[in-house]
Amino acid sequence: MNFFQQLVHATQAEQQYLLSAPVIQKALQGNISLPLYQAFLQQAYHHVKHTTPLLMRAGSRIDHDHEWLRKAIIEYINEEYGHEQWILNDIAATGASAEHVKRSQPHSSTAAMVSLVYGNIDNLHAASFFGMAHVLEGTSVQLASQAAGQIQSSLQLPKKAFSYLNSHGALDLEHVAFFEQLMNRIDDPSMQQAIILTAKQVYRLYGDMFRALPELAQAFASQPEVAHA
Repeated sequence: MNFFQQLVHATQAEQQYLLSAPVIQKALQGNISLPLYQAFLQQAYHHVKHTTPLLMRAGSRIDHDHEWLRKAIIEYINEEYGHEQWILNDIAATGASAEHVKRSQPHSSTAAMVSLVYGNIDNLHAASFFGMAHVLEGTSVQLASQAAGQIQSSLQLPKKAFSYLNSHGALDLEHVAFFEQLMNRIDDPSMQQAIILTAKQVYRLYGDMFRALPELAQAFASQPEVAHA
């Protein structure tokens, strides 16, 4: 198997843990409330705002023998920069307060996921970032566009409330193909192990985040001035 296939195979159990989160199945059926969708966007904001800083951290630690990987990181930065603002715009389009979300604290699982990736970049290998990228991009392509359509129909929200999900859905297939090609160029065992370990860890923590959304949604719904501002 090439490395991308190894990565997929090695993380199957952890991927299933994420996909088995009840809220994901409900989202695919359009069976979620407005506060639940707002809670998802809130947590997405708290990890997406770290994407560019994580990429910069990783790029600064790539050695000169892997300059092609640093170049790929620069391409990622150009692609990903500013996506947290899309999420804030989506939040506002649902009727919630984007400013409140900016001032809020992430759930412990979201904070742990971000901190873990920073730590793995520093202490395992700069390529650890791609373990997180594998989880978030792969999950988005499988679920985002389908879930966005179902949720929009169910909640009767405007299309502008789904720019984040739609941009990371099926239309992002070209980006995922680029990621697969990039992974197949990685032949350093230490880099491969760091990516696989990080992907396993992020799948678990991302799955925990989805399992926490019903509780977070209750907090959203209990603040009318926030949920409907």
